[in-house]
Amino acid sequence: MKILYICTHNRCRSILSEAITNQTATGVLEARSAGSQPAGEVHPLSLRYLREAGYDTAGLKSESWEDFDAFKPDVVITVCDSAAGEACPLWMGNTMKLHWGLGDPSKLESTESEQAEAFKQTIALIERRVQGLKNIAQGPRADWQTELMALAQRDL
Repeated sequence: MKILYICTHNRCRSILSEAITNQTATGVLEARSAGSQPAGEVHPLSLRYLREAGYDTAGLKSESWEDFDAFKPDVVITVCDSAAGEACPLWMGNTMKLHWGLGDPSKLESTESEQAEAFKQTIALIERRVQGLKNIAQGPRADWQTELMALAQRDL
């Protein structure tokens, strides 16, 4: 299953999702991430907390969703509320879409330990959902839409 994670700026939640998916579901899921208005750089705390959780951050970058028409994702997952409300590029036409609605730990204005905890919780939630994606991808494609919608409702 090929997944494109979308977040407006493609610098935190979509990046976290891409890295976690590609490293925990190799051979079953293939993920990329993009933004409608990419920031041009990955948030430094995204990279820090991914590394602290044991994920490789090499090659992660903030990119535009316009650059992914050749990728041909099976599923597009929006991870921020603003991206969920945006009009998708035409090439996404019949692609299955769902919304995960993850809070943005990089925008939390608090102590360093509270921000670290917010990143850890977001990473843990993504890990659980990626495990669900992996299980779904190993089942019949005809069941994907129903299973994906159910997965999106878990852990809210």
